[in-house]
Amino acid sequence: MLPIDRPPIDGGVVTITDGLIAAVGTSVEGPVEDLGEVALLPGLVNAHTHLEFSELEKPLGQPGMAFPDWIRLVIASRHHTRRDPQQAIQAGLQESQRLGVTLIGDIATESIASDSAAAQPYVVGFQEAIGFSAGRTDSVLAEVTRRLGASNNVSAHRGISPHAPYTVHPLLLEHLVDLACDQQIAVAMHLAESPEELELLANGSGPFQQLLEERSMWDRDAIAPNSRPLDYLQVLARAPRSIVVHGNYLTSEEIEYVAERRERMSIVYCPRTHAYFGHSAYPLEQMLSAGVRVALGTDSCASNPDLSLLGEMRHIVHSHQWISPDQILRMGTLSGAESLGLADVTGSLTPGKWANLIVVPCEAKTPDPIEAILNGTAMPSKTWNRGQGIN
Repeated sequence: MLPIDRPPIDGGVVTITDGLIAAVGTSVEGPVEDLGEVALLPGLVNAHTHLEFSELEKPLGQPGMAFPDWIRLVIASRHHTRRDPQQAIQAGLQESQRLGVTLIGDIATESIASDSAAAQPYVVGFQEAIGFSAGRTDSVLAEVTRRLGASNNVSAHRGISPHAPYTVHPLLLEHLVDLACDQQIAVAMHLAESPEELELLANGSGPFQQLLEERSMWDRDAIAPNSRPLDYLQVLARAPRSIVVHGNYLTSEEIEYVAERRERMSIVYCPRTHAYFGHSAYPLEQMLSAGVRVALGTDSCASNPDLSLLGEMRHIVHSHQWISPDQILRMGTLSGAESLGLADVTGSLTPGKWANLIVVPCEAKTPDPIEAILNGTAMPSKTWNRGQGIN
């Protein structure tokens, strides 16, 4: 058993009562279900995804393509296909459930994934906001407020997602963070994702400026000259809890800034999406050494072949060999729950938390079960979601 918040337990036993973990140890009175030669660990946490693209059969475009060109394909996919977003969301929830994910941070453009069914992963829905011109600030803010009010999620388990610096005016970002403070909810923003984004911030030029011109969205006064991701981090830091999505090109100063605020700021790394675009080496070692809380996400099926969080962890094993297996497993479980503000109820096998557990086949007497899982190919064979067993 791999509790995450304590060392592995050989021959571990977990007791489930009323959907919660009642006890964790090595023995219990009464009958015990023997799961065989497996590792028992917490349900996985996908801290950042876009479920609306879950019905795509393959990623959009080609590996290594320019990021703004891929954005064009995303826009076309949203507006020129007959895909039903709600149907795609349900497909994503079912795939996630099959892959052992029990908690998801989803970016929602309108439809919110239901979190009412215990058999489904629990979803924190971040309402996406896009408005690059100052003139759209009031209307976008009103729409986000309306959508938050219509959400099925309880107030602590929803959030706001100002999309990115190339789609959100700084004034709108300020107001959205104010709204998050008023409602005591989290904010998630794509930031420092590509070199083209940094060029737009620094000079107001480049491929993103051209894309905004194409879509009649360009506001030459929106971004001050010589802007950088740190300017956006300083606004996000005011939120009750904030998530920096990707952070591929954060500087050392910006990484330290996030690390100093780790109680309320996290970074979500999406390993296979990062590789899909051929970005520069991800500064994961630097982030962890600085003390940044790093969680993991799959991004979407528009840039990733599937929604396997275990696949993301296994990618890290090969791309960041300095990172220890237990650190990787923590990023995909407890760190993700912490980033979404739900570490009090999930993310580790701890008495009192939801009984979110998964089983991964593992050879008997393996010296390091975590290393065996991350270097193997076995997928979760069974999941318990809030105490409900799902094969």
